[in-house]
Amino acid sequence: MISSYQDLIQASRSQQEAQRLLYVFCRAELPDEASEEEKAAFERGEGGALTPVICVDKTPDEAPDFGALVEESRATGQSWDVVFIAAMSGRGGMAPSTDEAQQPLTMMVESIRLGHIGNYLPLDIEGNAVSLG
Repeated sequence: MISSYQDLIQASRSQQEAQRLLYVFCRAELPDEASEEEKAAFERGEGGALTPVICVDKTPDEAPDFGALVEESRATGQSWDVVFIAAMSGRGGMAPSTDEAQQPLTMMVESIRLGHIGNYLPLDIEGNAVSLG
């Protein structure tokens, strides 16, 4: 079971085919039309909507350390609360290219916008798996 970013990197390196990881960084936001109850829950760290703010793809070797990934994300100026990660398998020992990852990454962003997050690994700012829902 994967419970941290390090677990994910180890699992991706143990796959038969080379992997490319897809990252969608999201910020928790409160919708404008939120009720007082929803606002109170959000203040307690519950509820809200996850808005994708950064997306990127990397091989496990390009992002072996979660701390470096966090620093790179901060350089964009975008704050975030959770990152969703998915993996793509390559073929013939080659990881998928960034071009090959573009459409799946776009679909992942749209899926998250619609609230369909079950196929992705959510991690908090510390790189630990979180349970959403």
